[in-house]
Amino acid sequence: MTLQSSALSRVKPSATLAADAKARELKAQGRDVIGLAAGEPDFDTPDNIKEAAIKAIRDGKTKYTNVDGIVELKEAICAKFARENGLSYTPAQVNVSPGGKPVIYNAMVATLNPGDEVVIPAPYWVSYPDMVLLAGGEPRFVATKAPSFKLSPADLEAAITPRTRWVLLNSPSNPSGAAYTRAELRALADVLLRHPNVWILTDDMYEHLVFDDFEFTTIAQVEPALYDRTLTMNGVSKAYAMTGWRIGYAAGPVELINLMRKVMSQTTSNPCSVSQYAAVEALNGTQAFIKPNQKLFQGRRDLVVSMLNQATGLVCPTPEGAFYVYPSCEGLIGKTAPSGKVIETDGDFCTELLETEGVAVVMGTAFGLAPFFRISYATSDAVLTEACNRIQRFCAAVK
Repeated sequence: MTLQSSALSRVKPSATLAADAKARELKAQGRDVIGLAAGEPDFDTPDNIKEAAIKAIRDGKTKYTNVDGIVELKEAICAKFARENGLSYTPAQVNVSPGGKPVIYNAMVATLNPGDEVVIPAPYWVSYPDMVLLAGGEPRFVATKAPSFKLSPADLEAAITPRTRWVLLNSPSNPSGAAYTRAELRALADVLLRHPNVWILTDDMYEHLVFDDFEFTTIAQVEPALYDRTLTMNGVSKAYAMTGWRIGYAAGPVELINLMRKVMSQTTSNPCSVSQYAAVEALNGTQAFIKPNQKLFQGRRDLVVSMLNQATGLVCPTPEGAFYVYPSCEGLIGKTAPSGKVIETDGDFCTELLETEGVAVVMGTAFGLAPFFRISYATSDAVLTEACNRIQRFCAAVK
C-alpha cells in the first residue's frame, strides 16, 4: 500500500514554485541566476499597512478571530467592492481566507461532486486544475489563441455540458496578462445567462495592474443578473505588495459563503489576525501608491516586450495587465541549443535557457498552452534588461 492518497495522486506540484525553488537552489550553489519565475512584486509593503499590523500586535489583537474574517475587514471589503466595482455586498456575503488560493479551493471543495466539470480557459494559473482535481471535480480545458489569449463566447458555449458546475475567469490573467474588456465580458455573460445552473468564479487578483488606460470591469458588474451565482475573488497580495501576509477574499451568495466557512472551520480556521488588521488599512487607507506602481509596471512591460520581440525565434504579445508576459518560442522548436541538445518542447527551452544563461522562467506547458513560456517582470529595469540580453544571446546561439 502506498502512503499517497488516490486524491493526491491526481495532482502535481506547482510548476511556478518549482521553477522559483530551482533558481534559488542554483543561486545558493554560487551560480549567477536571474529568477523571473515568481509572481511577486519587488517593492515593500507600504508603511501605513505595516504600522497597522504593529499596532494590532501592541493592542493584543493576536487571538483567534471569526473563522472567515473579522467584521472590520469584511466591512472594508464591502466598501471596496462598492467603491471600485459598483457591487453591493453585506459582510455576511464575504469570505476572508489565508490567501487567494484557499478561496478558490474552499469554493471547489464546498460545491463539487465527483464528475462535476469546471471550465478553465488555457493558459491558466497552474493551481486551478489541481484544486479542481483535489476537490473531486474534472477540469474542462478550453484553449485560447495568441495574441489575445481570451476565451471566446463560441468556445465557452461549446465547453458547457450538463455536468458543468463552474466557469473560472481570470482577468488580468496569470500567466498571459490578458484582460477582458467590458464588451468581451458582456459577450461571455450572454452565454452564461443561457445556462442558469453554471456558477462563475472570477479571479480579479490583478485588478489594479492594468495599463494603457484599460478599464477594469468584473462580470457581476457587467451583468447584474449573474450576481446571484458569481463568486468575485480578490486579495491584497499584488496591488499592496502583501504576498507573505496571506489574505485573500471573495464575495458572493450567502449560501456559498456559509459552505466555504464550514470548510474553513475544519481546516485552516481563521486567517492570521494581524494580517487581517493590516488588510483593513490596505483597503481603507491611502491608495495613492497604486497609480505610480501601475506606471512602473507598464514601463517594465514595454521594456520586456520590446527586447523579447528582438530575440530570434520569439514572439511576445503585449498584455493588458498583471506583471507577466507569455511569449511563444515556437520559432526555436526543433533547433539545437548551445549544449547540443535539440529543443523539442517549451520545457526544453526553459531548461536550456537556465543552464546556459542562468535565466529562470516557467514553461508554458505548466499553464496548459504550449509552446510558450512565462516571464514575471516584477523586478527592476536593470535586472530585466540583463535577463533579456541573456535571452537574446541564447536565442541567437540556437541553430
